[in-house]
Amino acid sequence: MMVWDVVIVGAGPAGLASAIYAGRSQLSTVVLDRMPGGQLLITEFIENYPGFHEGITGFELSEKFRQHAEKFGAKLEVGKSVNSVELDGELFVLKCDDGEFEGRTLIWAAGSTPRKLGVPGEAEFLGRGVSYCAVCDGAFFKDRIVAVVGGGDSALEEALYLTKFAKKVYLIHRRDKFRAVKIIQERVRKNEKIEPLLNKVVVSINGKDFVESLTLKDTVTGETSELPVDGVFIFIGNEPNVSPVIHLVDTTEQGFIITDEEMKTKTPGLFAAGDVRYKPLKQVITAASDGAVAAMSATRFLEERE
Repeated sequence: MMVWDVVIVGAGPAGLASAIYAGRSQLSTVVLDRMPGGQLLITEFIENYPGFHEGITGFELSEKFRQHAEKFGAKLEVGKSVNSVELDGELFVLKCDDGEFEGRTLIWAAGSTPRKLGVPGEAEFLGRGVSYCAVCDGAFFKDRIVAVVGGGDSALEEALYLTKFAKKVYLIHRRDKFRAVKIIQERVRKNEKIEPLLNKVVVSINGKDFVESLTLKDTVTGETSELPVDGVFIFIGNEPNVSPVIHLVDTTEQGFIITDEEMKTKTPGLFAAGDVRYKPLKQVITAASDGAVAAMSATRFLEERE
């Protein structure tokens, strides 16, 4: 079995940036993921990545990352889900459904998955009116009424995107004001298709074969009400994908990996990058930065070990 200098788990911006820098450092590098792109694949348009002043689609940017990584020799293994990670001496052994990979260093850039509301009807109606990706499913709701749950940048941006298809978009947030940046809030305010519903939480998602309504609770008065909708899009944050390495890292109470400025974890040779680690700002540019730092830290780690 080949022993790689660097094994990278996650082919989003952090993982692919790691691959670019590791490959450029002449390290044998493999990237494992089910599908390259990460969160970029569910992002319609990016307008704040340096160098693209007119903006770029998430898919296009992910392709540029992938091509750049492959240019420097990184090998992408698509369709790979890592089930477990163990240390065997100085090697990291990663087990997937259809094989194993061994690496002298490991960069964990596995990203995160959407946080669930945890209310009745959410799991039952997944794919039948419940969604966590407006870019993926928005077109199914042409001329329909939908709701978006959340108050941050992602929720408001997805609400704006959904107005391309839906005739009405309710924007439900548990607090009395949104957390999104002001420029996005202003766009929402000017969009006649969007109706904010503040101080509201979803109690249940209702329907027969498909979503038909939401039961809402007022966080101030405690009163409940029914809101007829054809679909609900949930954007209330993300859960970090850490379970295969949880025994090798320290995490916050929310489960995000704790690193130092060099992306080092508590396990020598194991680095974390991107949305999976604790940091104040989660953006494409910060993920790419994490990846670059992690790869150079891995390079120094290997040099010092020789």
